[in-house]
Amino acid sequence: MSGASIASAAWLAEPALQKLLSVLSADSEKARVVGGAVRNTLLGEAVTDIDIATTTLPDETVRRAQAAGFRTIATGIEHGTVTVLADGRPHEVTTLRADIATDGRHATVSYGRDWKADAERRDFTVNALYAEADGTVIDLVGGLADLETRTIRFIGDAETRIREDYLRILRFFRFFAQYGGGRPDAAGLKACARLKEGIARLSVERIWAELKKLLGAADPSRALLWMRQAGVLTLAVPETEKWGIDSIHGLVTAERDLGWPADPLLRLEAIVPPDPARAVALSERLKLSNGERDRLVAWASVPLPAHDMAEAVFARLLYGGDPQAYRDRLMLALASARSYAGTSDKHMIEAGGYGRLLKFASTWKRPVFPVAGKDLQALGIAPGPAMGDLLRRLEADWTASGFALTRDELLARATAPGAPD
Repeated sequence: MSGASIASAAWLAEPALQKLLSVLSADSEKARVVGGAVRNTLLGEAVTDIDIATTTLPDETVRRAQAAGFRTIATGIEHGTVTVLADGRPHEVTTLRADIATDGRHATVSYGRDWKADAERRDFTVNALYAEADGTVIDLVGGLADLETRTIRFIGDAETRIREDYLRILRFFRFFAQYGGGRPDAAGLKACARLKEGIARLSVERIWAELKKLLGAADPSRALLWMRQAGVLTLAVPETEKWGIDSIHGLVTAERDLGWPADPLLRLEAIVPPDPARAVALSERLKLSNGERDRLVAWASVPLPAHDMAEAVFARLLYGGDPQAYRDRLMLALASARSYAGTSDKHMIEAGGYGRLLKFASTWKRPVFPVAGKDLQALGIAPGPAMGDLLRRLEADWTASGFALTRDELLARATAPGAPD
């Protein structure tokens, strides 16, 4: 990739971005696009965020951007970062800097004008590529060569980079999952294994954010394997220790073959045991969102339907339980059975059954119970515990009938001999 250029990238030609780079580069200053946008363009991957490095100090960045008509937000100005909205798109603009003190979580920085020093304070060589406004790529740390071989390599000494911020351990495996090829860089892998205890110093929010990105990669199976080998996965997600990650490969294969989207939470479910108490503990420890916690706990709480279960019986389970939890259970069971179906008739039959039930669950619509309290009041039944008991009994009858009993038939049962007054 020597002499690399991203001049043909459509995002780089956007007038608002070109204007921003121009105003920040006036009067002997300099601004360049840096990091992921350059890396992903060279790899042919989608570009989501466009970050800029500049020699202008933060206050001057704000002054120039506002004078050019851009809106600015002081998101991380104490660390040299200003968010500039260019044509409605946010760009993080950061002054060139060097770390003068680190504690494994945060860094104290000093501003400068040395592009190589700015590159050397970053984590991986493939993340330290700059691009001029005309698309010329500037590589000061060997990132282009590593992109060619898809090598995720720490800049300089791996242990030094990790001690600056222990989150880089998880980022090493996350970037390997997203962009790496072959085996992980040996020096980086050894450094992650040696310094893995530093993960305990990180906030759980940062840990889960990185894990979720890793689990969202197209194929995280190799990265998870190396994380387990290095002892990192057990520290980050202790629940995986005695459960294993073998099912991940089958799940990724099923996703590819059946058109399922990559689902980080489903992949997490694939590597932890379906135990409600442990699911609750995991959710609390990593501070999962309410929706993530509820889904994980529900999945751990429902039984896996038998592959030969009749759809009418399964419909009753869906009505009384959490349909998403059953879909998760079935997707994992189907992926597992498919892994062995080529050499086992038993697993082939199971895969067919789980696929049938999953299709049913994916199109199933929850029926509406046709009787309400007001209907029973119209029959002269007074509100109270007895009415509640009657409604529950009628709903149980309706469910047992396959949701076939009509409103009139249910009301007739409500007034039949033996029904509560």
